[in-house]
Amino acid sequence: MNQFDIEAFVDRQKVGAKQLTVLLVCGLVCFMDGFDIFMIGKIAPAIAEGFGEPPEAMAFLFVCQQIGLALGAFIVSPLADRFGRRRMLMLACASFGAITLLSVYAETLFQLSIMRAIAGLFMAAGLPMALSLIAETTPARRRSTFIALALAGYSSGSAASGAVAAWLIDIYGWQSGFWIGGIVPILCIPLLALFVPESLKFRAERNPNDPTIAKTLRRMDPDVALNGDEVFVLGSGNKKGQKARLSDIFTEGRGLMTAILWAACLLSMTNIALLGAWLPTFFQEMANIPIQRFAISAMIAYLGGVTGTLTIGYLMDRFTATNLIPLVYIGLAATMIALAYIPFESPIFIVVMIGWSFLLTGGQAGLNTFITQIYPPRMRSTALGWAGGAGRIGGVLAPLYGGMAIDQSFTLQLTLGLAALVPLAVAALVFLLGRTKYEMAT
Repeated sequence: MNQFDIEAFVDRQKVGAKQLTVLLVCGLVCFMDGFDIFMIGKIAPAIAEGFGEPPEAMAFLFVCQQIGLALGAFIVSPLADRFGRRRMLMLACASFGAITLLSVYAETLFQLSIMRAIAGLFMAAGLPMALSLIAETTPARRRSTFIALALAGYSSGSAASGAVAAWLIDIYGWQSGFWIGGIVPILCIPLLALFVPESLKFRAERNPNDPTIAKTLRRMDPDVALNGDEVFVLGSGNKKGQKARLSDIFTEGRGLMTAILWAACLLSMTNIALLGAWLPTFFQEMANIPIQRFAISAMIAYLGGVTGTLTIGYLMDRFTATNLIPLVYIGLAATMIALAYIPFESPIFIVVMIGWSFLLTGGQAGLNTFITQIYPPRMRSTALGWAGGAGRIGGVLAPLYGGMAIDQSFTLQLTLGLAALVPLAVAALVFLLGRTKYEMAT
């Protein structure tokens, strides 16, 4: 029996056209995922007006989409670990693309809300599936950097949804965002089919004797030595093919690790949802800063967010994640408190705002990257998807604190000071994880 180590083969590959192609195509999927998920919030007033409804009527739509995203993270994402990353990613693109296109024909806001819930099932799965494909195609020495680039694409999609909506909505109506959000994911399908191979690690864990693996290896490296009797394994040991099970992320000593990561993701995404939804309102109601003025600072701070995502990937290729990520979240808590005390008109405020965006986005990107590092390929999409699902529960709960702070006339200092406890808790959880036993997977 001639064993062929897939992990070693992938890790010794030079980063070239094949890896960059996977990054570009999967990065485009991440971009559109971010575009579609955050598009609604950017054009909500126009949608409400288009249906003759008051702005507060959009609350039901937001809840429906959030429920769909949470269910999709828990239900659809794990299917990639059973049926394949590429196949399920193509299905997800086709599904949320088609439903988004059909949404332009909704006759009532209720109909649109239900369609967004269904689309959310598949939108939630796009990111973890794309990240799994990138992680399992890229050599370990560049893996975190490539994942960070894909996450930067996701963040850019969120920003682009606001920019495109602002340019087109007055001419073509709210439907313009849905046309873009539906057509581009469908165009990703032939790109995935033609240029992105199914994960070698997924195939090897499913069936170590899969004959299609040899064909893919030869396309990646024409000089690879294969005799035709290989058994494809991950690592130096002989591993039998394994079908993914939902329980895998809790077995073999992973239960505590998974629980800690879920708690960290829940708190991290609660913080993101809270500040994303309420920070402009906090400054308007508590510091008398008009939303329009704050929006300019937020647009500049977006540059810090992209830089943070890219930087965290570079750093995680070089430093221990459970030491690095806590420092990021401690810094995030410090910038949140600083935003409350530094005068808005001060030149240093925008510097702190950029630092806040850098750490907010970089911290969550670090958690996502860390998950790809410590879970084996057969359960990687499940681990990413379910951690994201846990985080989205926090996204549903976060607005409650914002509404209470406004209703109780909290000061800006008290509001952000209490909110800063959340990233400190994330830092403590990840630090604790570093003191428990976990193994790095590739």
